[in-house]
Order: sequence, then structure tokens, then C-alpha cells
Amino acid sequence: MNDLRVAPAVGIVGCLLYLVALAIPYALVETTSAVGAYYGSGALTPLVPATFAIVGVIVFAAGREGRSDPSVAAGAGIVLGLFMVGLSLVWAVTVPESLVLGLTESTLMEYHRWAVVAAALPVPVGAAWFANALGLV
Repeated sequence: MNDLRVAPAVGIVGCLLYLVALAIPYALVETTSAVGAYYGSGALTPLVPATFAIVGVIVFAAGREGRSDPSVAAGAGIVLGLFMVGLSLVWAVTVPESLVLGLTESTLMEYHRWAVVAAALPVPVGAAWFANALGLV
């Protein structure tokens, strides 16, 4: 297994998984305005880390293909991933439980915010693995 190819791929998959996790409420909740209220009800919105996820895909792909310095891509991936996890966790903790339970009858929404945090975890893991494979750690 080539760690220099697989590790950034884990980061890319983590970024895409995060974006998919953010799209799930649009399939479960009937009104999109309720989803907007759900994402806007915490201390901050998880759409900021979504921007980091989009940038992360580009960073990991550029580092993997050698279009940018792989060590810079690994470091940027670690920073982006840690911010994604931290900001998502702050949002998940501060979303009111009453709002989450009132969105839909589906019990999947009760766990959605924690799934978003879990979806962000592969990003810093892949970046740290990439840094380790490069011999930076």
C-alpha cells in the first residue's frame, strides 16, 4: 500500500463525506426553511466547515498529485481538519434539542449533528497520516 497516495485519499473521502452528511437533512425534512433554521440555531453554522471541506478536497488532491508541495498540503489538511472537527463540535453542542426533535418524525435527525462531527474526523486523520508518510512527524 502506498501511503503517499492512500492518506490524502482518506482526507478527500472525509471531506466529501462531510458534505454528504450536511445534505442529509434536506432529504429527511419536508421544508428547507426548517433545515436553514436547524443549521443556523447553534453558536455558529456548520456551513463554514463545509467551505473548509471544499478547500480540503483541492488541497489534498494537489498534494497527492504533486501540484503543490505535499508537506504544505499535509499541514494545511491538518489545520483544515481540526477546524472542521472543532467548529462542527461547537455547533453540535449548541443546537437546541427541542429544535432537533421538532424537525421531523424520523429518529435519524436526533443523531445527525453527531454524525456530522464524526464525518469530519477522517480529514485530520488522513492529513496526519499523509504528514507521517512524508516523514514530517
